[in-house]
Amino acid sequence: MKEKIRILLVDDEHDALDFLSYNLKKEGYEILTASDGMEALHSAQKNHPNLIVLDVSMPEMDGVEVCKELRALPATKNTLIVFLTARTEEYSQVAGLDAGADDYIFKPIKPSILISRIHALLRRGVHHEEHLASQKETVKDDSLVINPESYSVTVGHKEYTLPKREFELITLLASKPGSIFSREYILTKIWGEDAVVDDRTVDVHIQKLRKKIGNKRIITLRGLGYKLEL
Repeated sequence: MKEKIRILLVDDEHDALDFLSYNLKKEGYEILTASDGMEALHSAQKNHPNLIVLDVSMPEMDGVEVCKELRALPATKNTLIVFLTARTEEYSQVAGLDAGADDYIFKPIKPSILISRIHALLRRGVHHEEHLASQKETVKDDSLVINPESYSVTVGHKEYTLPKREFELITLLASKPGSIFSREYILTKIWGEDAVVDDRTVDVHIQKLRKKIGNKRIITLRGLGYKLEL
């Protein structure tokens, strides 16, 4: 499978690109590189990588902006994106994950650990796509339709195409309507056990969903978690 996996590395430091390229090529991955945000956007649309590794601190267009642009493009809205950066501030992590990143990894990191994290991300991505492919259109009530094929929800007569994380979240809640999902469970199922995220990340995505499907559908149970009411 690895021969078919293409990884785009984005960093304005050429030494970092060379180091990452060398270690990932040894694992059999096809590696593409970009040294700035615009080059990354162009390469991602042209080459359709399976995974994009982004630095945060880049001139002109930083990694968070690049991530937002990638999530807005049809060709890359569901592509796995991970930040690999020396920026350890909490607000940088929150901004990166809220922009749609799948993981946030700190530099410096041992090559073996980085490769392990990338393997885990790719496995999670494959399993998620297989799960969505096995689902057909799901009608949850008379005015809410969830469509895995288009990553969209229809509320009444209005359709919303959701970012990857928001769609995964509504799909998870809708898998057992009325059941309570704790924040910890949501974090593990959607972001994975190794992702560096906190409860606020879940809350932010819940707020974004409520703006689209209505405040009354997703119920907060203080100290317990969330549930979808139909």
